[in-house]
Amino acid sequence: MVELLLVVGVLVAMFVAYNIGGSTTGPAFGPAVGADAISKTVAAGLMGVFFFIGAWTIGRNVVTKLGTELVVDTGVFTLESSIAVLFFIGVALLVGNIFGVPASTSMTAVGAIAGLGLAGGVLDFAVMGEILTWWVVSPIIGFWVSLIIGRYFYARLNRVVAMERSEGPLFDVDRSGAVPIPRVHRTTNRRELAGTITVVAIGCLMAFSSGTSNIANAVAPLVGSGELAMNPAIIFGGVAVTIGAFTIARRTLETMGSDITELPLTAAIVVASVSSTLVVFLSALGIPASFVVIATMSIIGLGWGRATRPMTGSSDVPTATDLFNPATTVRIVLMQNVVPAIATLGAYLTFRFVPIFGF
Repeated sequence: MVELLLVVGVLVAMFVAYNIGGSTTGPAFGPAVGADAISKTVAAGLMGVFFFIGAWTIGRNVVTKLGTELVVDTGVFTLESSIAVLFFIGVALLVGNIFGVPASTSMTAVGAIAGLGLAGGVLDFAVMGEILTWWVVSPIIGFWVSLIIGRYFYARLNRVVAMERSEGPLFDVDRSGAVPIPRVHRTTNRRELAGTITVVAIGCLMAFSSGTSNIANAVAPLVGSGELAMNPAIIFGGVAVTIGAFTIARRTLETMGSDITELPLTAAIVVASVSSTLVVFLSALGIPASFVVIATMSIIGLGWGRATRPMTGSSDVPTATDLFNPATTVRIVLMQNVVPAIATLGAYLTFRFVPIFGF
C-alpha cells in the first residue's frame, strides 16, 4: 500500500512539475522565439537544461525550507497529506489557467503547507514570518530598481539592445566536416547578434531562476515526508518540467506566454533581469518567491520611471500606463493573494476535519 501511495505521489508531483514547465517556458523564452532568435524546440531544450541546473544547485534550499523547516515536526508529511498538498498546488495552476492569470505556485505551496502545519499544530511561525516579510519586501525592491533603470538608464539600454533584423538567417550550419558547426551568417550585423545573445541569455536566466524556486512546489512535500530523497526528487521534477516544455509550452510560446512579452523588447529584458535576479537571491536564502508578483511591480516601476525621466527637446514620453494596464495589474495581484489564501484555508479545513489525516 505504501509503495502504491508513493507511486501516486511521484506521479502527482510530476504532473505539477509538468504544468510548471508548460506555464513558465513561454515567459522565459517567448521574446527569443518571437524575435526568431531560436526555435520552439531549442527553447524547450534550454528550459529543461537551465531549470534543472537551478533546481540542482540552489533549488534544494527552497525544498529544505518548505519540506523540513516550515513545520517543526515533519511527521505531518505523511504520503496522504503530501499528495493532498500537491493536489492544492495543482488546483491553483488550474484556477490560474481558467482566469487567464498565472497563480503563484510558490505562494500556494507555502499556503497549503501552512494549512497542514496549522491543522497539526506544528507550523513554525518564525519561518512563516520570514517568508511573509520577503514576500512584501521583494516586490518593493523590484519596483524601485526598475523605476531607477527606467528613469536614468532605459534610453541608453534601448540603443544598445534594440535589434535590427537583417535579411537571411542569423546562423549558417557548416556541414563540410564530421561535426556540423554553426557560423554567423554573412548578413548578420553586430547589433543583431548582440541583441539575439542578450535575449536568449535572459531566457536562460529566467529558466534558471524558475528552477531555483519552482522545484520545491512539486517535490517539497514528498521530500519532507522522507519517502523520497532530495536528488531523485529533483531529477523526477526536472524531467517532468522538460516534458512540459516540449509539449504544452509550445502553445504558450506561440502566444508569447504572458503579458511580460507584450512589452517592448528592452522593457521585457529589464523586467526579466530584475525579477529573475531577485528570485535567485531569495531562493539562495531558501525563500519561495513569486516571479509574477515581482515582475508585475517591476513593470509598474519601469513605466513610472520612464514617464518621469528628465527630458531634452521634444521627445515622445510614454505615460506610466503605457507599460501596464491598471485593471490587469489589480487582477494579477488579487489572484496572487486570493488563491494562496484559499489554499491555506482549504488545506487547514481538510487536514483538520477529514478523518483520514487524523489531526
